[in-house]
Amino acid sequence: MADLALIIPMLGRPHRVEPLVESIRNATTVPHVIVFVCTEGDDEVIHAVQSQDDVQLYVIPPNERGDYAKKINVGYAITTEPHLFLGADDLNFVRGWYEAARKHLHRDRIGVVGTQDKANHRVRRGLHATHSLVARSYVEEYGTIDEPGKVLHEGYLHEYVDDEFVQTAKVRRAFAFEHRSVVEHLHPSVGKADWDPTYQAQGKRMRADRRLFIQRQKLWTT
Repeated sequence: MADLALIIPMLGRPHRVEPLVESIRNATTVPHVIVFVCTEGDDEVIHAVQSQDDVQLYVIPPNERGDYAKKINVGYAITTEPHLFLGADDLNFVRGWYEAARKHLHRDRIGVVGTQDKANHRVRRGLHATHSLVARSYVEEYGTIDEPGKVLHEGYLHEYVDDEFVQTAKVRRAFAFEHRSVVEHLHPSVGKADWDPTYQAQGKRMRADRRLFIQRQKLWTT
């Protein structure tokens, strides 16, 4: 049985599938499964995933809201591995990332380990995480702050879903950060990708998600 399931939500960007799979395989030395969760009708992406050997593909209906979170939650539900990585298509894994992060999961209560993405200014300082290694037992015990059995709250368009996830883990004293676990975020804000339409809509999504985040923040702060 594999130790690790890497959950990769996809929406567009078929050109990212092959280099992502290569990066994961080159940098991940433990038995693992790669699970792509795609959108029905996103045919170029689905074809790109199907062209890869030894990966899993799951296709769900289109979502107007919460697409990333829904796909992570689906990935959690269809896998059984004890450790999960909450991934994305625009990542570059550095060898040793898993071993460095995994050691924290043996510590008392720690169920979420943030990785170093070398992009987000809060992540660089170890204060936040955009992509985390998660113990399945953590999700089974807690879920989101108000939804048992879910990894992420599906109300967010995308951006602030990580803020809620990390902050609730911190309140539960279940979060650790590992600078030596490097999963590089190939984001255009740091010159590592081009600005496609999905990236360009980030500002609009952030404004909407910030309002929801502020509304929900009282769930874990009061």
